Amino acid sequence: MGELAASIAHEVNQPLSAVIINGNACRRWLGGASPNLEEARDAVGRIIEEGNRASEVISEIRSFVKKSPPHKEEVDINALILETIGLVRGEIIRNQVVQLTDMAADLPPVYGDRIQLEQVLLNLIMNAIEAMHAVAERPRELLVGSQWQDDAQGVLVSVRDSGSGLEALDQEQVFDAFFTTKPEGMGMGLSLGRSTITAHGGRLWAGPNPDYGTTFNFTVPAHV
Repeated sequence: MGELAASIAHEVNQPLSAVIINGNACRRWLGGASPNLEEARDAVGRIIEEGNRASEVISEIRSFVKKSPPHKEEVDINALILETIGLVRGEIIRNQVVQLTDMAADLPPVYGDRIQLEQVLLNLIMNAIEAMHAVAERPRELLVGSQWQDDAQGVLVSVRDSGSGLEALDQEQVFDAFFTTKPEGMGMGLSLGRSTITAHGGRLWAGPNPDYGTTFNFTVPAHV
């Protein structure tokens, strides 16, 4: 019950936090001497998207509790990456992060639950942004990439940051339930992420970068 409660709180907190962030942004755009209606309209659009996503997440949790089969469909990974980056655009700007993408063209679709995969990717991106919060002596670079992986017969997605990195002992421990390196973290995001990716027939792991930071990778088999 403790794990279930923590997972519900974690999954619902992300879209609700985004609603608050975009609501505050909308108020700033409207409260200026010359209100920026275009930016305010975009912020409202993101609020609607996040509200809908929160509803979808709750539906997913309800299905999980009822042991309903996951809703699987063909998913364009590159489109999912761009959509997820769009959801956290405000956080990227607010944290002065340089956002980069390196996505392979002509990737086959994967077969999975779009909302679940989006939640995994969203959690990895938010973790990467938070990992660079204290970085001041070098650019805060977030690189999200995709490529084909022959040995997995599927698509590899990577999220790379230029933060302080993980200790060698933490690279597996971070996937344990309730383990967290963040003062206010619940330690459920990566545990749930690994469970989700494993259920999709792939795997999720982390490794140090040659210079700074950490890269989290996951694979999802292609739908062929």
